[in-house]
Amino acid sequence: MSQPLIRVAGLGKSYRTAAGPFPALRGVALSIEAGEFVAIMGQSGSGKSTFMNLLGCLDTPSSGDYFLVGHDVARLTRDQLAKLRNQTIGFVFQGFNLLPRMSLEDNVALPLVYAGVERQPRRQRARQELARVGLAAYAESLPGRISGGQQQRVAIARALVNSPQLILADEPTGNLDSHTSAEIMALFAQLNGEGITIVLVTHEADIAACARRQVRFLDGLIVSDLATPARAVG
Repeated sequence: MSQPLIRVAGLGKSYRTAAGPFPALRGVALSIEAGEFVAIMGQSGSGKSTFMNLLGCLDTPSSGDYFLVGHDVARLTRDQLAKLRNQTIGFVFQGFNLLPRMSLEDNVALPLVYAGVERQPRRQRARQELARVGLAAYAESLPGRISGGQQQRVAIARALVNSPQLILADEPTGNLDSHTSAEIMALFAQLNGEGITIVLVTHEADIAACARRQVRFLDGLIVSDLATPARAVG
C-alpha cells in the first residue's frame, strides 16, 4: 500500500506572546493522498495558515510528526529540506509575489535559478508554463502591465515550473473579483485533473466548494473533514 503524499500526526505549533505561549495548532492529525484537491477552511486565527506554513516547510512544528512523500521532515538537513521543498511543492500566494522589475518569463523561471538550471532550459520551461496558463504572448511583459487575474496565472505558472507533485495555495483568489476567481479555480481544477495535488487555504465557501474535500479548522483543531462533490465557482 502506497504512503500518502502528506501525513501529519500530533502536529502542534505554539508562539511566544507577552501573555505566554499561544497554541496555534493543537495536535492535528491528517493525511492527504496524491491527486486530492483539498480546501483548508476556518476563521482568522483558526490555525489554517499556520498549518499551511508547516505543510510548505516554511515553519517548523513545536511538536508532532510531518511526513512529506514518505520523508520525515524533522530528520532532514537544511539542504535536504530545501531540495525536497523545491522539487515537490509549488507555492501560490494571495499577493502574487511577483518581482515588478522582472519579465513574466523571468519571474516564472526563478525557482529554476535556485535549482541550478541553466539559462536556455530555464527560458524554455518558463515559456511552456506560461503557455499552459494561457499567457505565452506576455512572456516579455512586466507584472505591472497585466491584470490581477493574469498575475495570479503567472504565479501559478511559477509554481508549476519545477513539475511539483503538490501545489499549496494560500487564499489564491483573495485579491480577485468573482469572475476572475472562477477562472483561477477552473485552472486549479484542470491541474488537479492532470494529477497534481492541490491544497488551498480559503475562508470563502464558494471557493472551498470547488475542492473535493473540505477540512475545517477551529481554535487550532480540525473540527470537520468532509469529502464533497466539486463544483465550479459562480
